[in-house]
Amino acid sequence: MDYQMLVLDIDGTLTTSKKEISPETLDAIMKIQQLGYHVVLASGRPTAGIVPVAKQLQLGKYGNYILAFNGAKIINCKTQQVIYQKILPRNIIPILWEEAIENGVGLISYENDSVITGTKIDSYMELESKINGIPIRTVDNFPEYIDFDVNKCLMTGEPTILAELERKLKQRFNGLINIFRSEPYFLELMPQNVDKAHSLSKLLVSLGLSAEQMICCGDGFNDISMIEYAGLGVAMENAQDLVKQASDYITSSNDNNGILQVIQQFFLNKNS
Repeated sequence: MDYQMLVLDIDGTLTTSKKEISPETLDAIMKIQQLGYHVVLASGRPTAGIVPVAKQLQLGKYGNYILAFNGAKIINCKTQQVIYQKILPRNIIPILWEEAIENGVGLISYENDSVITGTKIDSYMELESKINGIPIRTVDNFPEYIDFDVNKCLMTGEPTILAELERKLKQRFNGLINIFRSEPYFLELMPQNVDKAHSLSKLLVSLGLSAEQMICCGDGFNDISMIEYAGLGVAMENAQDLVKQASDYITSSNDNNGILQVIQQFFLNKNS
């Protein structure tokens, strides 16, 4: 197949356990961009948490893309144009806050280059802050404070609690918002009909490409939609079992240059 686009999840996929991109993988990504292939970073991270990685990959130089908030926002790194965006209904945020308080879990969203919360800061929020390299700010009256458009909220807490809360909220908000766990301790609360596959379909149309020309690589539950949608869906060796089951191909782990293996096999070898 004539693959033209490589879509990469970041955490657990592109980056190692130390949150680094190996020099060999970085070099390979630069090579395929020089050859004219599209590279997209598709992550649950907020935009501010993806930008440093995009800069390292020089996506702006080559006119490539960031897909943030699990697909709620797509940005052209060269022009800064927002290609596609969806936001949470404003009237749902107070209800999410009440559910978080009632169930003893955290609730966060994002403002500019900060994580914001109206609940007690927990270790999972601190992890989200560290992953994205942005600070946490506690705000008074979270529901009233958010008087601006947000692409997602995130509940944080113990996996067993979030598993039950996921089931409950899916029943309550059926058809209104998209709810899923990107990690056992992160419950994503997204605009309806937003996931990585849906947003990538919008990007593909704008570029005149088909899903068959796209390779998508990931390791988490939130990567399943794009892995199933892609011409070639790739799961990392370290991926969740459900992700592996959804994939067409399993590469090496994120700590063993799994993305480099994909690039060499499906992009560089045909140009050698």
